[in-house]
Amino acid sequence: MANNNNNTPVVPNAKNGLNNMKTEIANELGLTGYDTIDKGNLTARQNGYVGGYMTKRLVEMAEQQLSGR
Repeated sequence: MANNNNNTPVVPNAKNGLNNMKTEIANELGLTGYDTIDKGNLTARQNGYVGGYMTKRLVEMAEQQLSGR
């Protein structure tokens, strides 16, 4: 049976960069100390904003790369 673990990174070496991006986006959204706080104490909306903006930024980066910029 196939492994359905979606948390397995495709590029394991990118983990640090993604964590840095997550922290940077959280800081931009006013969530200081995001890398050290307990995410369970944040609202679903706050955590969702971080993930949503992170996805948006990654898509923008991919689009720029595909367009040759």
